Amino acid sequence: MAATDAASTDTPEQKPLEEVETVVVRFCGDSGDGMQLAGTQLTNVSAVFGNDVVTLPDFPAEIRAPAGTLSGVSGFQISFSSADIFTPGDQVDTLVAMNPAALKTNLPDLKRGGTLIVNEDAFEKSNLQKAHYDHNPLDNEDELAGYRVHRVPMTRLTRDAVDELDLSLKIADRCKNFFALGLVFWLYDRDAKPTEEWIQTKFGKNPAIVQANLKALAAGSNYGYSTESFTVHYRVPPAKLAPGRYRKITGNEATAFGLVTAAKLCGKKLFYAGYPITPASDILHELSKLKNFGVRTCQVEDEIAAMTAIVGAAYSGELAVTASSGPGICLKAEAMGLGVMTELPMVIVDVQRGGPSTGLPTKTEQSDLLLAMYGRNGDCPLPIVAARGPADCFKMAQEAFRLATSYMTPVILLTDGYIANGAEPWRIPAIAELNPIEVNHPHANGANGSGESDFLPYARDAKLARPWAIPGTPGLQHRVGGLEKSDGTGNVDYSPTNHEHMVMTRQQKVAGIADDIPEQSVEGPEEGDLLVLSWGGTYGSNRTAVRECLRQGKSVAHAHLQYLNPMPRNLGEVISRYKKVLIPELNTGQLRLLIRSYFLVDAVGYNKVQGKPFLVSELVAKFDEILAK
Repeated sequence: MAATDAASTDTPEQKPLEEVETVVVRFCGDSGDGMQLAGTQLTNVSAVFGNDVVTLPDFPAEIRAPAGTLSGVSGFQISFSSADIFTPGDQVDTLVAMNPAALKTNLPDLKRGGTLIVNEDAFEKSNLQKAHYDHNPLDNEDELAGYRVHRVPMTRLTRDAVDELDLSLKIADRCKNFFALGLVFWLYDRDAKPTEEWIQTKFGKNPAIVQANLKALAAGSNYGYSTESFTVHYRVPPAKLAPGRYRKITGNEATAFGLVTAAKLCGKKLFYAGYPITPASDILHELSKLKNFGVRTCQVEDEIAAMTAIVGAAYSGELAVTASSGPGICLKAEAMGLGVMTELPMVIVDVQRGGPSTGLPTKTEQSDLLLAMYGRNGDCPLPIVAARGPADCFKMAQEAFRLATSYMTPVILLTDGYIANGAEPWRIPAIAELNPIEVNHPHANGANGSGESDFLPYARDAKLARPWAIPGTPGLQHRVGGLEKSDGTGNVDYSPTNHEHMVMTRQQKVAGIADDIPEQSVEGPEEGDLLVLSWGGTYGSNRTAVRECLRQGKSVAHAHLQYLNPMPRNLGEVISRYKKVLIPELNTGQLRLLIRSYFLVDAVGYNKVQGKPFLVSELVAKFDEILAK
């Protein structure tokens, strides 16, 4: 916790209340312990209070790992602050561990002197064995000597709190996450009212469950107030956010909202086809709730069907989108090529995860960049844009559709598991702040002297985009398909010169997008010793690390790429102004490979493939290492 200079208050009726700037809390336990729910509610309450928040949910890879095992631990980390923050924090201030396995897997991330709250009722022989403990760590003073340990009998106290409701032990024990949440609410002076209202709405059809969760929540708060174990609690003041109306939003929610907004901006309906895959499935879930905005969703039998369905939807004049993760993008590749050949606008969202194959389905990675660039047969260029954080998905989803419709091409939008599941405050924009997306369809065409239509489906405008003709429009009959087209007429044409012309034209069309996107900006000195070049979900950690270096007077600058194909037209000139270039990536060096080949610069990579985002501390250490050479 980063302490401020504000004075503490100490009255006979209340324990001391200390003001701090930033707090990092992590809930961890079995996947059935409700840790994601507890973390989400702490996020909501903190957002309502006005704090800046960044979250990091951590799901088990197995759908239902055995209870009490190391592989079944689920966690949720949240950082909330009175200042601008861009990461969920490196080290944890308060760790809530619901069982031995959660303690064992998460204790290394708790800072020295941090607060450790454990459910001591879960530390019995069988759970200790499942966590591979040969002793009870709570009884070893040396093992936990570096932390402020609070052994709380959460299971027993939760049962006592709901005893009068005559619930089964199984149902009663499910409420202990609310007990833990209530205790954290007290510890950080959070107002429980938003969570109380959520409980009443969520479980309103079952009054007993409503009362049980409310009682458990209150019992946790009362325990913190009354027990002598906790001698102080803390307050994080509201952040100074830009004026406006805010809500908490995840990356997948923001992507869904951005896609719908794009459809509204151009007066079209949105069609989504997808197949469930972690961590992209929530985009389908969110869009399915928005039918009143003209959204049509279709869960199909496989990834190939999803991709071909949106090709058909785009041909019919709809705004078409699908979403998947790396394995699904592989399956979509052939039909993505069909979209390129037919030159139809559509968006493919790739929510990246650890690979290859099934890999790490619930963990983050950004290792699909080369797949997005080259993962199709033939010369098959596609524009690629990337979101930098959860709220940014709203803007980049619209940008993807703007480019798709302006240039008549499929566009790939890259996010990742960290962005998709993470949350942050989002200022809801006014309608006037949204950039319009213009879509023009050719109207009925007259016949030439021979009585045939003179419509040319592959005639091109200044952007090399062909017209988007709606099927059934009189006089606009034309062919589509996967065979090579003749420029202009769209007739099948196998001739060598035509094929080369069309391949080059499609490539030039995508390359020309560089004139229609912003130039690359830089934070920090405009020239100097080190340029940190990042992309995707590493934005927050790199930005924070660079700012830390700038505060120390080091010659470090940060450029974050959101347009990856084509890259900003001034990027080469930006890179040339720095002595060294470092590219941190959650892969083995994919952007580094592209930068070295495009700009012939000796860029250095810093790579991490652990299913976790970068820590600010490890980035700062790497920057110092590069600067020292």
